[in-house]
Amino acid sequence: MAPSFNEIDTLSINTIRLLAVDATIKSNSGHPGAPMGLAPVSHVLFNKYMSFNPKNPKFFNRDRFVLSNGHGCMLLYALLHLYGYGLTMDDLKSFRQLGSKTPGHPEAADTPGVEVTTGPLGQGVSNAVGLAMAEAHFAARFNKPGYELFNNYTYAIMGDGCVMEGVSSEACSTAGHLQLGNLIVFYDDNHISIDGDTDQALTEDVLKRYEAYGWHTVWVKDGDHDLAGIAAAIEEAQSVKDKPSIIKVTTTIGFGSKLQGTHGVHGNPLKKDDAAHVKELFGFDPNESFVVPQEVYDLAAKQAAVGAAAEEAWNQLFAKYIVEYPELGADLKLRIENKLPEGWEKNLPVYTPSDPAIASRKLSETVLNKICDVVPSLIGGSADLTGSNFTRWKTAVDFQPPSTGFGEYSGRYIRYGVREHGMGAIMNGLAAYGGMIPFGGTFLNFVSYAAGAVRLSALSEARVIWVATHDSIGLGEDGPTHQPIETLVHFRALPNTMVWRPADGNETSAAYYKALTETHTPSILCLSRQNLPQLEGSSIEKAVKGGYVLKEVENADVTLVSTGSEVYLSLDATKILESKGLKARLVSLPDWHTFDKQSEEYKLSVFPDGHPILSVEVMTTLGWAKYSHEQFGINRFGASGPYLQVYKKFGFTPEGIAERAEKTIEFWAGVPLRSPIRRAFAQVE
Repeated sequence: MAPSFNEIDTLSINTIRLLAVDATIKSNSGHPGAPMGLAPVSHVLFNKYMSFNPKNPKFFNRDRFVLSNGHGCMLLYALLHLYGYGLTMDDLKSFRQLGSKTPGHPEAADTPGVEVTTGPLGQGVSNAVGLAMAEAHFAARFNKPGYELFNNYTYAIMGDGCVMEGVSSEACSTAGHLQLGNLIVFYDDNHISIDGDTDQALTEDVLKRYEAYGWHTVWVKDGDHDLAGIAAAIEEAQSVKDKPSIIKVTTTIGFGSKLQGTHGVHGNPLKKDDAAHVKELFGFDPNESFVVPQEVYDLAAKQAAVGAAAEEAWNQLFAKYIVEYPELGADLKLRIENKLPEGWEKNLPVYTPSDPAIASRKLSETVLNKICDVVPSLIGGSADLTGSNFTRWKTAVDFQPPSTGFGEYSGRYIRYGVREHGMGAIMNGLAAYGGMIPFGGTFLNFVSYAAGAVRLSALSEARVIWVATHDSIGLGEDGPTHQPIETLVHFRALPNTMVWRPADGNETSAAYYKALTETHTPSILCLSRQNLPQLEGSSIEKAVKGGYVLKEVENADVTLVSTGSEVYLSLDATKILESKGLKARLVSLPDWHTFDKQSEEYKLSVFPDGHPILSVEVMTTLGWAKYSHEQFGINRFGASGPYLQVYKKFGFTPEGIAERAEKTIEFWAGVPLRSPIRRAFAQVE
């Protein structure tokens, strides 16, 4: 039955508007316009349709809400306050202040009730696609007759900026193909962006574009007043089970302000006289701020109580489910608790030097084949490079709408198509849903296409895994367009990001172990196209520290430190040096982030005082000064040709590395060297 609306609904809507006005005035920054225009949509959605429990923001079958346009974050904060998520009035008053629960754009790790970290436009709605995919998978895997454990919707609000960003196009095209009927997106059609009227840059028919993607489309022409129309649009969207829905809601940005409908109300607080005008217009005292009438709290509390009852009913249903379906119930319980199956790590392959040389992308494939069946929370795919990334395990079933004939929603292999950025943002949504560990494959160089999503993985503390193959000039003939030079230092510079470049099978297993067990950190696994020998002295136990001594000698003249495919070349170089009477240690440093978290004592045992250290990596040398006195790398673009010839061109042969080491020893002879690990003061983390 369609909901009815009365004066308390209107009062609630105006309260949301004025909280946004007051908070942005107090902080002297922010975006009041979008919250003022979107207050009717958000109120109808939260108060009449969404299922959630503010007392437990992580209720697993809750409806998800994503404010894709972070400019409207005060809208979300006002809702979270009204519905009892733990945001106090003092939190609203500290909007955009240092250390507050109400930062300038929503952050999942800071604010209870925020599903994903948004701000960069287009990311949130793309995350919403991942959230909807997760529900579709959980429903297909776990729902049984009489046990509809998963039936939640994912709702998102996006603006014109999100519509224009390319990442949203990639993700929304994917959603249309996947027929995600549980995804409902509101498009805030207010015709204003920062530069002014959107007619200056956006003149396409957005609904026709989304219709072409395979979405169901609805238009509410009076989003400022037509609450019944908004409700009818939501119910129409809910009735469409085989398509995602976009509801275009034409609103007035800054509704009620003297500047309504202009870009002047987009990104600046209202002037005091305008704020007074708005308050009088809506029947509030212009001399008071941060006012919430008790009737508004009461109306919100009523809906919150409905959500609490829904969770209680769900918990009782799940308790019965575990008895009737113990294996599935145990799996789901582990996922809800964010735990891995006991003993899963015993399936990680272990190698000895007698095993054959294998490309680390193939070693990665072996790991996936060993663990995907014992870790059912793993879900992954590739951006149209399955045959190059080797990301599909033998028993995999594709995640597809059953109507396509390509797979089932219960499948765990995702065909992302050529959509690296969309894939990254969707993986963030999959991870945010809970109970899933997403991985996605592409060439390392093309992870750069998805840099915006990777950055948000790190900021969001999302356990997302990139299987990034073709990691160096070793990919050979494809040439400098595909050969990464700057990519590693870019992502190594990201806080809270593991960038693994394993040298052999044991290090590849270690990389996967850390990627799965570090529950709040994303990983990029940089894997070779060319074969790598299994190394004497490597082990999973050593490699999980991020760096270790692969070859130790006493009274060394030099330490070589390397990663990935250059480690075995450096090992051969130490033998050449030995033939010349020079003693060389060798360190493998597959992941800087993990190594930097080790104790200073351990790090100094790997990089000791007393002799020079030379880094060897076929990438830019930028960044290596933190571990080495001298650097051997490539500070230009690569070249096209067979990989052995390309390596030889740039001097990356055992002989070339040995020659560099000799020069390093000669240059630093007689100088009392301290380890680069030592610092004058601790780094800020």
